[in-house]
Amino acid sequence: QLQASGGGLVQAGGSLRLSCAASGRTLSNYVMGWFRQAPGRERELVGTILWSAGVTYYPDSVRGRFTVSRDKAKNSVYLQMTSLKSEDTAVYYCAAKWRGEAQWGYWGQGTLVTVSS
Repeated sequence: QLQASGGGLVQAGGSLRLSCAASGRTLSNYVMGWFRQAPGRERELVGTILWSAGVTYYPDSVRGRFTVSRDKAKNSVYLQMTSLKSEDTAVYYCAAKWRGEAQWGYWGQGTLVTVSS
């Protein structure tokens, strides 16, 4: 089970950190991801982290502004967002998948991030 939190209203240029707590399983062989979906748009990947090694990936749209991290002791993953823009407004979701699979099999509920300009 994944539980996302931390969304809210922030001004453009500001920062926000989202959290995702995982329960019910060990994550050593999983990839954790953050996605977002804005109204009328397709769901978009904004970052991933390989739980065991901490290796991250970001698409060009957020690289340099977003950072994914994890805390093994808390079984949690985080999305630190900086220099936020109005186009970052979306519902953000955390997800998990077995590292050898293509499909994201586990999803948390979304948390809304609204960036005001």
